[in-house]
Amino acid sequence: MTGLAHLTLQVIRRELILNWRSRTVTLSVLLFFVLASSLFPLGIGPDPALLHAIAPGVLWVTALFAALLSAGQLFSGDFASGALEQMLLSPQPLAGIVLGKIVAHWLTTGLALVVLAPVVALEYGLDARTILMLMASLLVGTPLLSLIGSMGAALTLGVRGGSVVLALLILPLYVPVLVFGVGAADVASGNAWSNANFSLLAAALCVALWLCPWASAAALRISME
Repeated sequence: MTGLAHLTLQVIRRELILNWRSRTVTLSVLLFFVLASSLFPLGIGPDPALLHAIAPGVLWVTALFAALLSAGQLFSGDFASGALEQMLLSPQPLAGIVLGKIVAHWLTTGLALVVLAPVVALEYGLDARTILMLMASLLVGTPLLSLIGSMGAALTLGVRGGSVVLALLILPLYVPVLVFGVGAADVASGNAWSNANFSLLAAALCVALWLCPWASAAALRISME
């Protein structure tokens, strides 16, 4: 195992332990996703065709806002405790540390959203194939939300009203992810359309996985100067 991979795994383990000890934020994000998604069937009514049509878009939008709510917590804890300064001074690659924090963030929020999606999807009367495609699109798209969110969280670290600035910064970057994610989950438009959007979503994830940790590390150094 390379040094960078070992460092990333150690950071993931540390972050998972810390998140388990203070899991209020994670539970709040998941509760928001469930409640917000469940309100639409109550407000729109029991029309099966309409609920089936809007389900992918509704679940993706609520997942996007849930990811946005938790993105600000990526570095705030370490910033408040002073651990972030030690990370910046460490001889270890900062990008590896950031990648570990992003992966841990996705495991505690994004992966949980993927697991909860089928339960919420039952309220919309989705069939098994549509639910599987929705889960697949979220499985590829939610890591992308965490990666993009890390850049915004690093840039707005310590800024007054940082949550508002964070939303303004990363919501435009979230729009393509939303479009590709909903398109990948929309099996009613045909397999070719769904597969094309899924491929674009996967390509964006590959690019972000290479770029975002380094960009977030650079943004952290700028924010801490």
